[in-house]
Parts: sequence; structure tokens; C-alpha cells
Amino acid sequence: MLEGSIPSRPVYGALEIRPGRLHLMVADAEGAEAILDLVASARPDFFAGAHIIYLPKTSGEKFVARLEQLAPAQLYVGPSYDAALPRLRRVLAGAHMGLQVYLAGTEGLMGQAMLEATQAGIPHSAIQTEHRGSTARRVQCVHCKGVTEDVTHDPFQCAHCGLHLFVRDHYSRRIAAFQGVRIDAEDPGNIPESVERFR
Repeated sequence: MLEGSIPSRPVYGALEIRPGRLHLMVADAEGAEAILDLVASARPDFFAGAHIIYLPKTSGEKFVARLEQLAPAQLYVGPSYDAALPRLRRVLAGAHMGLQVYLAGTEGLMGQAMLEATQAGIPHSAIQTEHRGSTARRVQCVHCKGVTEDVTHDPFQCAHCGLHLFVRDHYSRRIAAFQGVRIDAEDPGNIPESVERFR
């Protein structure tokens, strides 16, 4: 565990090639680089058994051509996690034993995709994660239960109920989000200046 981290906070590693017939790779933005880095240790036909789901986000088309050059069995490039979710669920529902899952990019993407994979019965030992790019957080308001994506400032205003929230380091795997609590609960209106803590 990282020094200064708390037990609920996920710990990420580096993706590595594992044996298996099918390799599901889900990445967003700079997470594509983690997939591309696998080329150095991959056998020539490795990507012929790979299904890649990629969400460019702010990286635009920067990595798309390079992912296409890998010649994966399937490559889906989508606008958002919500748009890719039906495909991800379909792949997981039809998966056979030995499926290897590779998740790379932002914490929000990896947390949500890991939740889907484990709910589909994929064991944790078959899921790898590598953080790349933004540290922006996916935060659930503990008051209204709404989830705000890509939070960069602390405190921030909940997109659902409008409360000003302090972003706690507590991470919930059940909802794949950090927790946000009202910062002025004991002293209404006393809201500190918002500072960029996550980029």
C-alpha cells in the first residue's frame, strides 16, 4: 500500500501479458498508451484475440490509428463510458473461462469497468489495472447519492443537489466512486476556496 493512502483506496499496477484465449482491454484517454506498451512483450498473434474498447475523451484521435495498427479482433472507439457499456456487458456475458481483462486510464473508467467485470463473475485475479492520465475523481454525494464525473477541485459543487462537498479519500468499490460530504454542514455558508487537487 502506498504511504499515506487509506485501505479503501485502490492500488494500481502495470499491465502485463497473461495467457488466455481472449483479452478484453478497456481504456480511456492516455490509457491507450498502456495497451500500446504491451506490444513489446506480446507474441505476434496476441492482438488477434483482443477486444479493445477505447474512449478517447480529451486525447481525441491521438491514439486511434496506433490501436488500429495492432489489428485486434475487435476495436470499438466510443464517445463515453455510457455509450460503451452495452458492448462491455455483452462481451462479459459471453465470456468463457480464461478471459483476461486489462483496464487502463482514469480511476473513474477502471472502477466502473471493474465493477461490471466482477458482477459478471470475472475473478479479481483475471483483472489488471494501470492508471494513466488524469487523476480527476468520480465522486458520489453522500447526501443525494448523485455521482459527479471528472471532479478536479476540492471542495466542489454537487452537480445534482448543489451542495458544496469535500472530496474524501474514501473509495467505494460498490459504486466505483470516492465520497463527497457537505463541507459547511456545521457552519452553513462557510465554504473554503476551491483548489485544484486532481488534474
